[in-house]
Amino acid sequence: MLTPAGGSGRSAPSQRLRRSLQLGFFLLFVSAPLLDLLRFDLHETQLWLFGQPWHLGLDAVQHGRASGADAALNLLLKALLPIALVVGSFLFVAWRYGRLYCGWLCPHFSIVELLNELLHRAIGKLSLWDRLPVKRAGRRPDGRWWPVFGLACVTMGFVWAITLASYLLPPKELWSGLWSGTLTPNQARFIGIGTLVFSAEFAFARHLFCRFGCAVGLFQSLMWMANPKGMVVAFKREQARDCKSCDIAPGLSGSACDTACPMRLNPRNIKRMMFSCVQCGQCLDACESSQGRRDRAPLLEWQVGIEAVRETLRQKKLEALQQSQASPLSSERERNGPATNDAPPDREAA
Repeated sequence: MLTPAGGSGRSAPSQRLRRSLQLGFFLLFVSAPLLDLLRFDLHETQLWLFGQPWHLGLDAVQHGRASGADAALNLLLKALLPIALVVGSFLFVAWRYGRLYCGWLCPHFSIVELLNELLHRAIGKLSLWDRLPVKRAGRRPDGRWWPVFGLACVTMGFVWAITLASYLLPPKELWSGLWSGTLTPNQARFIGIGTLVFSAEFAFARHLFCRFGCAVGLFQSLMWMANPKGMVVAFKREQARDCKSCDIAPGLSGSACDTACPMRLNPRNIKRMMFSCVQCGQCLDACESSQGRRDRAPLLEWQVGIEAVRETLRQKKLEALQQSQASPLSSERERNGPATNDAPPDREAA
């Protein structure tokens, strides 16, 4: 079993719950079209929902068995209200709590975390593009994990491709055609190209996709950024000196919260720099574990409501203070002018 991303081998109850929810939602995502829980059949132009074909009753209107008022009522009750309720609830959760869906349910992000761990076992990094390795307790890069990482990327790419195809075409037709080798050319092209695209995305651009390529995640971030009272990871800056003694694990120095973040963010940063935070809470658990080894309270905690506003204001005040301290230095450089090579001979010789 893979070590939790916190790196210390510690799995907090919240992380066990989160991983259970991720696994359950991933299985639901894969099995929903197989069980006709949710899919749209392109052959029949029919939406299936919870095992039943979903109708608006328009056929009855066309055949004179229902009036236009009945059709309008069906459209309101069976389409507009359910969509508004689902979308509204989703956006409210994002406005209040940020990308909670991404960190706790999203099937794509659960695979991102899995591949992060496999790649880290191979090269000590969470991404092929990272310049510096990420420290983990009791772990050294082992090239034997490279084939496992590559196989996982291709396998997940195939699962994604055929699952998305199952949401549009009858799953039994797809799987039986795949098993017997009788897929239509269009079906084979869709699955083949989809597998290549998703495999490449998982291998090379999974973090980039989560940050900027996923519309669901992007809208959650925009809603969250628009709410000053949205839940944030607050940092007790008055105790920042305790961070100097932080360690990832006993005998392994480093920033526990930074190395725990699967999105490679700095959890102590200001809110606008945490745009793609998925609220997974791994940084909080890592901080609690590190500070707990010294009998100290954690320096990171979730804040929501007015406390989140105060945290944002404190961060802005600190940022303004840092800028004001840096401005006199830049003004002095401007007054002195750019450096030249016209120094006195004795200084050049020195």
